[in-house]
Amino acid sequence: MKTQDQATSPSETVRTTLTAAEIGAVAHLYRGEVYRSTLWRTRLDTTTNWAVVTLGVALSISFSSPEASPLPLVLVGVLIILFLMLEARRYRYFNVWRARTRWMETHFYAPMLMDGDLHMEENWQKVLAQDYLHPKYHVGFWVAAGRRIRRNYLWILIIQALAHIGKLVVHPTPVGSFRNFIDRADIGPIPGEAIIGIGILYVGSWSALAIWSYRVDLRRAAERGTSSSDSMG
Repeated sequence: MKTQDQATSPSETVRTTLTAAEIGAVAHLYRGEVYRSTLWRTRLDTTTNWAVVTLGVALSISFSSPEASPLPLVLVGVLIILFLMLEARRYRYFNVWRARTRWMETHFYAPMLMDGDLHMEENWQKVLAQDYLHPKYHVGFWVAAGRRIRRNYLWILIIQALAHIGKLVVHPTPVGSFRNFIDRADIGPIPGEAIIGIGILYVGSWSALAIWSYRVDLRRAAERGTSSSDSMG
């Protein structure tokens, strides 16, 4: 006949509380995760700033004189896409640290402050432990890109598009007809129709990605029964 110690293996032991030393360790762990999320948040702001600065330079060049070419407003789109891709990659790292801090806030600090009970029976600590043992991204690359478009880059893309249209409309003289507007969009051997079409596809595709990622986030939040899609897992 097995004794009580033999019947329950260490892996099956149910934690009901944390010692004072363990609570202190979790508090330090939380501080470390907040620091890492803050650091990566700063990196996100850096790439956004780069995108804004390069767009500003392109605006300055194109509108410096009526004879200036609108080409910089087109070429800056390549840099904006590059910065968006970099920021999406950085966001995936940032989201890991943010999800961990949020998980500890909602399952460790909030219950402790509200009723003094850590609710260890909910096994939130096992979810957090598994995330440390087997770290992984919590969102896909394109979802991350869509989130960054919704937060910042959609406005940058709209400003770029409006600036390009404005340049074609007012320089070197006010446009006289739609045909004249299309002709002004010509870039070397590339006809204006192609440039306008690429511009519509450029803004439309990134806008579609933003809408798609928003729907994904709503679905993830609904599946978890929360108001946020940034939970663990």
